[in-house]
Parts: sequence; C-alpha cells; structure tokens
Amino acid sequence: MRPRRRLRAWRARHPGVTRVLALAVTVLAGALVVVSLVLPNRAENLRLAYFARIPVEALMGAVVLTALPRRPRLVAAWLGGIALGVLTVLNLLDIGFNQYLGRGFNVMLDWPLFSDAESYLEDALGRAGALGVVVAAIAIVLVVLVLSALAVVRLSGVMVRNRATTARAVLVLSMVWMTCTALGLQNGGVPLASESTVRMVEHRTDLLRQTIRDDREFARTARADAFGDTPGSQLVPDLRGKDMIFTFIESYGRSAIEDPVMAPGVGRTLQDSTAALAKAGFHAKSGWLTSATYGGSSWLGHSTFLSGLWIDNQNRYRTVTAGDHLSLTKAFKKTGAWDTVGVMPGVQKGWPEQRFYGLDKVYNAFQLGYKGPKFSWSTMPDQYALQAFQRLEHSRKRDKPLMSEIILTSSHQPWAPIPKMVGWDRLGDGSVFDAIEKAGNNPADIITDSTRSKEEYGKSIQYSVTALTQWLERYGDDNTVLVFLGDHQPISRVSGNHASRDVPCAIVAKDPKVLDKIAGWGWTDGLRPAHNAPVWKMSSFRDRFLTAYGSTPHPSKR
Repeated sequence: MRPRRRLRAWRARHPGVTRVLALAVTVLAGALVVVSLVLPNRAENLRLAYFARIPVEALMGAVVLTALPRRPRLVAAWLGGIALGVLTVLNLLDIGFNQYLGRGFNVMLDWPLFSDAESYLEDALGRAGALGVVVAAIAIVLVVLVLSALAVVRLSGVMVRNRATTARAVLVLSMVWMTCTALGLQNGGVPLASESTVRMVEHRTDLLRQTIRDDREFARTARADAFGDTPGSQLVPDLRGKDMIFTFIESYGRSAIEDPVMAPGVGRTLQDSTAALAKAGFHAKSGWLTSATYGGSSWLGHSTFLSGLWIDNQNRYRTVTAGDHLSLTKAFKKTGAWDTVGVMPGVQKGWPEQRFYGLDKVYNAFQLGYKGPKFSWSTMPDQYALQAFQRLEHSRKRDKPLMSEIILTSSHQPWAPIPKMVGWDRLGDGSVFDAIEKAGNNPADIITDSTRSKEEYGKSIQYSVTALTQWLERYGDDNTVLVFLGDHQPISRVSGNHASRDVPCAIVAKDPKVLDKIAGWGWTDGLRPAHNAPVWKMSSFRDRFLTAYGSTPHPSKR
C-alpha cells in the first residue's frame, strides 16, 4: 500500500484524531503567519504587546486568496509565503544587527560582514562551534522559508473551503482594525492595529534608494577636500620633529567610563595612568568624538577619524580608500618630513588600504614575531604589539621622526580570555602568555552573560590603557606625541540598547606647546574626559587637528 493510501486509511479509522490534528496544524499555521507579520525588528520590542496586534496584511491577503481561482491561488500562496519568510529572516537579521552594530541590516551592503562574523565565531567558539552556528543559521533560514510558504498554502485552502466564515471574520476584523486605528487604541503603548509589514517593506525600499543615491553623492563629496591641494611644506608645521603616534583601542567607548559596572575600574585606571604619566613629564587633554560605527566594523571608525569624512557603510569605505582623499596619516607622509609605519595585529591578509593611509611599511599579525597564543579574536596582547613596535621601529635611529598608526585589539569582544600585564623585559616572543591564556575565561561563558560581559569588557579596557600608557612612560621622550581613542562603543549587550556612539579621545605630550595649540578646544585635562566635555563628530577631527597645528587649507575641487 502506498504512503498516501495508508494515510487516507489511517484518517478513516481515526476521524476524531484527524480533525484535532488538522485543527492544530491550521491554528499553528495561522499563528506563524500572524507572528511573522507583527514581528518587530529590535530585541527590546520582543514582548507580548507586539504580538497581540491585528495585522492589516493578513486581512488583505485573506481577501485576495479567497477571490482567486485554484491554480493562481496556489501560486500566489506559495509566492506570498516565501515573501513572508524572507521578510521574517530580514527582521531577524535586523534584530541581530541592532544588537551588535546598532543599526538594521542593509541588503545591499552587509553581506560581506558574514565572513567576518564567521571568523569571529571561530575565534570565540572554535572551528567546530563556529561550523555548528553557521549550519544552524542556514537551517533556520530554510525552515522559516518552507514553513512560511506551507502555512500560507494551508490557510488559503482552509479559507476557500469556508468562504462564508472567512468573509464574516475578515469583515469583523477589518472593522475592529479601522476602529483601533481611528481611536488610536493601544496595548502597553503599542497600537493594536498593525501595518508593520507594509511599513517595513516601504522602509527597505527607501533604504535601497538611499543607498544607491548615497553612493553617487559620497563619491562627489570624497573628491572635495579642504586640504587636498595643500603643499607638504604647509601641513602640520607645528609638529615638525615630533614622533607622532595615532592609536586606536578596540571598542573603547563612553560606556567604559560612565557605565556603573565598568566605570569604577576604568576610572581608576585612567586616574592612575594620568598621574603616572604626569610623574614622567607627560600631560594630556581629552574629549569625546561620535563614531560613525557602533559595536563593530572598526575600519569604519578608523577611516572616519583619519579621512575627515563620515564613513558609516562599506560602500563609502571602499570609495574613499580607493581614492586620493588626504588621510591624516598621509598628511605626514606628504610633508616628506616623517617616516610612516603601521602596526596592525588584527590584519591577517592583504591590506591594500596601506596606500590610502600613506604608510611606508605595515606590520601585520604575522610580521611582529609573536609566538604566543591568540586571545580569542585578538592575535596577540597589546603589550606585546607595543613592545614589537618599539623593537622593530620606534627604537631605530633614523634621519626623520616617525609617524605611526597602531591598532590595539585586546579589548575586542568576546573579552575572554583577557591578557595580563607582565614585566616588559619578560615579553620575549610572547610565549610568556601561554599560562595566562590557559587560565583565562572561556568565551562561551562570557558571551551569554550580560553582566559578566560588562565586567570583562571593563577589565580589557583597563588592560589596553595600562599597556599603552606604560609603554609611553617607558619609551616616550620630549618629542613624543600620542593621540589615542576608541574606534566605537561595545555591542548593546554591554553598552545598552540606547547608548550613544561617543568614544573618548586624548592627546598626550611632554612639550607644553603641543597641548597649548588645542587650548581652545575646551577639552578636559587628563585622560578621562568630563561628562560635559565637547562632543564632536569623529569626521571633524582631521580638519580641527590639521588647523590647530598650523596647516594651511588649499581645497581640491570636486
């Protein structure tokens, strides 16, 4: 007996069970469709009030499907179900992106980020764990698409077989929906009448148009530069003879300084480091910059800070780094008065951006001589990276001063395990960190716990700041000028769902003339910016810095 005949025979023998099962499947199909139609795209909105709404799209769909002949109805049901599944997946992606990057998913720009996410998962969970997450994610997408299509097909068949009941239900619910809309009725602050899917489709369509338009407009903007045609002799004349160091600390955001969980420890570190630097003759001023990115995509923060352009998506990044816009680091190279170098322990493949940043030489993760263990995503502890910079470049005798760009990665999520400071003379090839890494936390234990994530994140920032300031105490001299800042805030699980995008920035020097040049900025003395210190867009720093240190604008034309 064929399976279909066996099924019919089983139904004939068990009519009661068959009716119950059929009803249960129909109810589940209806619930799936309604949930998909009212699903919010932010994690903080995943509460009952959002799912207790009447979606107008369901009423419209019921009218269309019951009016169509059988064959067109089946085609419409399948296509509509798949479309509903796609929208559900996009909403789920929005939830994830909002949690990690503080913005929704852009279907035109964000696909390359999945390879970065897979690499991060491999570092945090191991190869097997990352593979399991990827397989599970693919399976979830396929299941959502298939179940959504089957649910709509199932409901369309039920509605056609019960046209009269369906018509009455649609009429009543439509009246209820219109009444709720007219009176603005709400449940827990959420409107009872929903049209979220329609609005979401409109939003995504508008976003596509904006992305296409932004790509063209930004290309024109990037060609215009207030200092684009400034001769090298007229760039940063007031810093001639200084060893310049621009350093980004991964995920060093305002939350590290002001959140009640992280602030006490980070605040003590900044206070102690300010005092230690003052004892060594260094002084600092600090303020706030609003980053173009949040939670990740650090390269967007780096390029925004150094280019003077607002680079908040991958298209903008590709456009500016492929062009000739003057980056802050390239300005030093253009003078001919500095050697330029980059220390990039997070770079593990070809990096063509070296030309845009004007770096004569770049040391990636494999060129710093490190033989110790990785610390999750971070290829090496910041202390080692700084010591390698000292050994390979900063200690060398040269005819010119040195301009350096250094990326410190130890405070990259998942903040487990975290390195610890060791004696600078014990660093060697980094093998000294083996025992520290083995004794550290398991990333999987930290990722799932918001409070522990905050605590460990704060510790990682303390470590990075300590490593950097100790290096400056140890190896800086009268001609050393350090500019260091965070590239973005940590993810919302640590910084909060509505955290600002502000990051601290500090300029440190022994020569009082260096800080005198920025006296008019209103920045706070020391490494810890005051709560009410000025807040500028990160993209404004380049021009302010170039102007403060004597550069003469010569605009390039579009």
